[in-house]
Amino acid sequence: MIKFTLNGAEQTLDVDPDMPLLWALRDHAGLTGTKFGCGLAQCGACTVHVDGYPTRSCQTFVGDVEGASVTTIEGVGDDKVAATVQTVWAEMDVPQCGYCQSGQIMSAVSLLSETPKPTDEDIDGAMWGNLCRCATYQRIRAAIHEAARRLEA
Repeated sequence: MIKFTLNGAEQTLDVDPDMPLLWALRDHAGLTGTKFGCGLAQCGACTVHVDGYPTRSCQTFVGDVEGASVTTIEGVGDDKVAATVQTVWAEMDVPQCGYCQSGQIMSAVSLLSETPKPTDEDIDGAMWGNLCRCATYQRIRAAIHEAARRLEA
C-alpha cells in the first residue's frame, strides 16, 4: 500500500512500489490527463508536480512518492497561477492536437510559480524537454508571457 496526497486528498494505492507513477495515476487512480509520451522522461507529456516540482511520472516509481504530495493536471487548476495559465492557454489557442499540453501546462505553472516575470531564456530553460509534435512553441512562449502579465496586474 502506497500512501500519498493526490490533488489535495489522501490517496492509498495497492500497487507494486516499482510501478511507474504514470501508470498508477492513470490505471489505478483513474486520472488520465497525464499522458504517456516516450516512457524515457524525455518528452514531458507525463509531467506532474511532486511536492511542487515538475517531475516526469513515467520514470518515477510510485513507491518514491510515498508521503509526498502529487498534483496532476486534474488538480492543478485550484491555484491562481494554474488557473491563469489554463485560461490563457485556451484563449490563445495554444494546443493544436493537445496531447502534450498537460505536461506543458504543468511545467509552465511551475515556472511562473517560481519566476513571476520570466524572460525568453527562463521559459526555454523551464520548458526544455517538453516536446510538442505540432511545434506550438511560439504560442506556448507567448501564453507564458501573457499569463505572467496577467498575474502581475
